[in-house]
Amino acid sequence: MNILISNDDGVFAPGILAAKQAVEDLGNVTVVAPDKNNSSVGRRISLFKHLKLESCQLEDGSPAYSVSGSPADSVIVGVDYVMDEKPDLVITGINAGVNISCDITTSGTVCAALEAVSLGIPAIAVSIFIDPKTSFKQDENGEWYADYDFTLTKKIIHDLVLKFIDKGFPEGVDLFNLNVPSNYESEDVMITKLSHTMLSKKVIDNSNKEKEDIFNYPLDEGQESDDLLMITSNLVKEYEEGSDGYALFVEKCPSLTPLNVNMTSQDLKDW
Repeated sequence: MNILISNDDGVFAPGILAAKQAVEDLGNVTVVAPDKNNSSVGRRISLFKHLKLESCQLEDGSPAYSVSGSPADSVIVGVDYVMDEKPDLVITGINAGVNISCDITTSGTVCAALEAVSLGIPAIAVSIFIDPKTSFKQDENGEWYADYDFTLTKKIIHDLVLKFIDKGFPEGVDLFNLNVPSNYESEDVMITKLSHTMLSKKVIDNSNKEKEDIFNYPLDEGQESDDLLMITSNLVKEYEEGSDGYALFVEKCPSLTPLNVNMTSQDLKDW
């Protein structure tokens, strides 16, 4: 079993180490990921652009590779250049943040998994929703930090890969999108469908006093806020029953959504 692991948070993010630890007893694991955070870049690919590939080490001393490109770039480089054999499975994550609904096409985590599928490799995209009310703590110096607990997420990944080894993916399923809430009330995994949307978006300028702090953080050198706009977003609060958002925010349990990359709508006979 050859497994490639990538992400969009960067090769040194704690989630990628957790993903590796979740499956390292099940096969040969190779880690290839962006050299820095690439959140919300979707499936961007750096065609005909020079990329830098470097060897590095994860926090536990295990080998990894960083790529000066996108999450999708990292999967391509891992599959076609770093690994001697085509992987049997690609895992992307564990992303620190939620990736649900039809908005997943903006996610570097999910789109790296989509890139794997385009290369003929089944994939699992994994995210953990960090509840800001319970997951952020202060150290002895008063500095805030995220207290990641990947225990349940790692267990579910491990179980999923065992299932994959035993049975493969169900017919018609190219990848699974797994989201686990940090404030879970149940460890039972709910099989879900995509919510309609995850984010409500709004464009603001410097006349919006309500969000003045957000708008002015940070300005690049030489920028004047008078000439700028910003797209802001908030998580949607209501989700239909059976959806990924409902599992996370209402049931407070892990959500597993089976996906097929062929987005063609088949039935137009009554149109």
